[in-house]
Amino acid sequence: MFQLAYQNRLPVLIKGPTGCGKTRFVEHMAARLGRPLYTVSCHDDLSASDLVGRHLIDSSGTYWNDGPLTQALRHGGICYLDEVVEARKDTTVVLHALSDDRRILPIDRTGEILAAPAEFMLVVSYNPGYQHLLKGLKPSTRQRFISLAFDFPAPEREAEIVVTETGIDPVRAKQLVSLARALRLTADHDLEEAPGTRLIVDAAKLMVSGCRAPTACRVAIIECLSDDPEITRALMVVVAAIFAE
Repeated sequence: MFQLAYQNRLPVLIKGPTGCGKTRFVEHMAARLGRPLYTVSCHDDLSASDLVGRHLIDSSGTYWNDGPLTQALRHGGICYLDEVVEARKDTTVVLHALSDDRRILPIDRTGEILAAPAEFMLVVSYNPGYQHLLKGLKPSTRQRFISLAFDFPAPEREAEIVVTETGIDPVRAKQLVSLARALRLTADHDLEEAPGTRLIVDAAKLMVSGCRAPTACRVAIIECLSDDPEITRALMVVVAAIFAE
């Protein structure tokens, strides 16, 4: 679907939980399509100038410096805005002319109007679990994108990923996946966020390096999910049950 969107010059919105592979997927597709990737991690202070560019001053005078969005346009690359809902709404408005049939970027400060080449693609992502009334995409922005919903891989596939990424024993990989799935079932009640595949991979790397499974799970997974001592102790009971030695 991503490749079809690229061929049809459609912007893509990818949504899914933290650590499910959204960024890795975009990196993979950029490599597969042979296009340069310009990644922006969005935050509250991100301005339109951070995306488009600004005038700077050096010893020779004033000069224009392209932002990552403008660079992607000029070089026919993929511009990826990670966690786009973290950016201010007045910043994301700059994407509107690029993400509809116009496919242009007006640069007021230079007087340029850049037309997107066929190779340019705009991709944004966010985690729906973080959405609330103050942080969400405006309908006028959201409806300019086709949407791809991501979730955690199926257990067998997730275990394969952990083995491939770390070289851990397949039995241990399955145990880690079982732990993650058990914690995900309680995420809506006790945890702000479910453990992603990324945390499992981190724990597996520690285990391959000689760290005991309970310790690896504690520092790479459990402590990353909660600072509450009672919740941490309860989650470690689950770890002990799965990695009973």
